[in-house]
Amino acid sequence: MINAPLPLMQVNHVSKAFAAGDKGSLTVLQDINLELKPGEIVAIVGKSGCGKSTLLRIMCGLTPPSSGETLYRGTPVQGPVPGVSLVFQSFALFPWLNVLQNVELGLEAQDVEAKERRRRALEVIDMIGLDGFESAYPKELSGGMRQRVGFARALVVNPDILLMDEAFSALDMPTSETLRNDLLDLWIERLIPTQAILMVSHNIEEALLMADRVIVFDNNPGRLKAEVPVALMHPRDRESLAFRHLVEQVYSIMTTPVVSAESAKGAAIGLAHSLPGASAAQMVGVLEQINQPANQGSLDLPDLALAMQLGVNELFPIVDALELLDFARISGRTINLTRHGKAFVEADILRRKEIFGEHLLKHVPLAEYIRRVLDERPAQRAPEKSFLHELEDHLHKTEAQRVLSMVIDWGRYAELFAYDYHSKMLSTENPGSETEPGFQ
Repeated sequence: MINAPLPLMQVNHVSKAFAAGDKGSLTVLQDINLELKPGEIVAIVGKSGCGKSTLLRIMCGLTPPSSGETLYRGTPVQGPVPGVSLVFQSFALFPWLNVLQNVELGLEAQDVEAKERRRRALEVIDMIGLDGFESAYPKELSGGMRQRVGFARALVVNPDILLMDEAFSALDMPTSETLRNDLLDLWIERLIPTQAILMVSHNIEEALLMADRVIVFDNNPGRLKAEVPVALMHPRDRESLAFRHLVEQVYSIMTTPVVSAESAKGAAIGLAHSLPGASAAQMVGVLEQINQPANQGSLDLPDLALAMQLGVNELFPIVDALELLDFARISGRTINLTRHGKAFVEADILRRKEIFGEHLLKHVPLAEYIRRVLDERPAQRAPEKSFLHELEDHLHKTEAQRVLSMVIDWGRYAELFAYDYHSKMLSTENPGSETEPGFQ
């Protein structure tokens, strides 16, 4: 009988909460249990804000958990782990160092002797496709090449585990696909010593193209929702029926449910509701796509994401916003226009603004509150900070600012109120003949 390989890393009942001033704490991860075994690539997908990146930082020792523990080869992680490397979404290079010096940094931190440091750095630079650019500085490199430097810096220390925090998301599609394929080739041909890869991705197809299993996170707070095994051979054909079935399966898991049954029935939300991060322009674009003649007001989410080139982090906030405003509903993995959404998308631009405003006042208490305050004031003006202070009684300062910025965007599109960036004042004044950016 062959024993299963022992996990390289174990996450046991890990939770993480951040202080929110005198408002208590905000839980971003709740009771996470996860194992990472030798020879596997694991991907984590989930909506924005579900704690995926926080989990990676806990696993590599950059952030302590609030409760639970992480074990690397059976030993508790209590700080940065030499056997674990992290590739960030941003390139995170030192601009005053050239490629070779950036790659050598990790080895220097491990007190590797200068001659050996240089040999290993040059070897991994060649392997990752940067030969000839050793003396170049980050400002001389394209985005794809800068991220290759990030991979080289992570791989040069010969990590057991490579963690990737949306490592391809800052790149254009052709560049990200090339870099992803190059990394897969190195992995499959065992040209790197790394024994396991854990990646966070906002792109479901990307996750399924690379991973042996995909873990779906739920949010508010972040927790494991489901695990999808991927038994397809490499290289994987994204047009195959088996692959498309997996894509649809992951979307179905993520949208079951998108909102609670009570919310779906129109239960009231509070003044400080954490609004989805979707602009009015994005919502209009998605509604128009769903209403295309070929779609007839109904579209599968995978097809919508593909048609509009949207990742999970971009798609689901838009979908949530459309549901909140009663312009669309989710059924399984399909998004359908409501009669209000249909009326909106078929109206002219002025009527669209009226409909949007009506739904904003009806379904978003913060928008209704701002408009009511402005109407009650003699000058019909109020400083942004007064509303921000209201929100900060319930939300962390950063989240309060994000929510207020979101409702300002929606309110300006609907012409419910105007906003002056320089004075930070909201008012009921019509901005006149000026057209809001993105709606010309």
